[in-house]
Amino acid sequence: MSAVLSTTDERGVATVILNRPEVNNAYNAEVVAGLLDTFHGLSVDDTVRVIVIRGNGKHFQAGADLKWLAQIGAMGAAANLATSQRTATVVRVLNEIKVPTIALVHGACIGGGTGIIAAADIVIASSDAMFAINEARWGVFASVIFPQLNAAIGARQLRRYAVTCERFDAERAKVLGLVHEVCKPGELDQALGPLVEGILRAGPNAVRNTKRSVMECAEEFLSDDLYDYIVQQHADARQTPEAKEGFDSFIEKRDPSWYPKASD
Repeated sequence: MSAVLSTTDERGVATVILNRPEVNNAYNAEVVAGLLDTFHGLSVDDTVRVIVIRGNGKHFQAGADLKWLAQIGAMGAAANLATSQRTATVVRVLNEIKVPTIALVHGACIGGGTGIIAAADIVIASSDAMFAINEARWGVFASVIFPQLNAAIGARQLRRYAVTCERFDAERAKVLGLVHEVCKPGELDQALGPLVEGILRAGPNAVRNTKRSVMECAEEFLSDDLYDYIVQQHADARQTPEAKEGFDSFIEKRDPSWYPKASD
């Protein structure tokens, strides 16, 4: 079974499903490749009017597969750079895709998952959703999703949540601007319906031009120079001794060496 599923109905509503439920949809090379192929394909399909993104299983997306990141980190600079380029491109393509995008969040939305929803135009979360920008907990940092998170919640809030790695609930995510609407568990599709109807009733070209113009006015299109810079940062961080210790602490289920335990 593919790690990313995609279907488009007769009205032009495309549904993209993250499909690694056995690991809470944690992303790895297969997920990244699947999202890249899917988003590139949808971006050139003129029959697509709106894209809905959701996760299969108990959670939307639980961040990176840290065992996979540890393997990549142990490889050479070229392999790490290529991995970071592909990861950054997924979020960049999603952010800049011409049609509206709607993310439906339930359960955990961690790390890279917050980057996906920050790149989406509209986010609905069920009240059971939980969020965290927690890459620093493992000795790395999420530079490749910072542009989208900055646009969604602002640098002031990102500076807090990306350094504390704290978890926050759906209502807090709504206050921050990461989520637009919170619904009861099991009612994501009910909340989705009116939004899709609104988009489909509007002129397709007007919708696409509106989205682009808003982003242009807000200067939310990522420059190639900034893209290259944050990708290099992302790749370099994964190869540090600190990252290795962070990944090892996760795999071994222990505190990392830098954590100072309180004295008795």
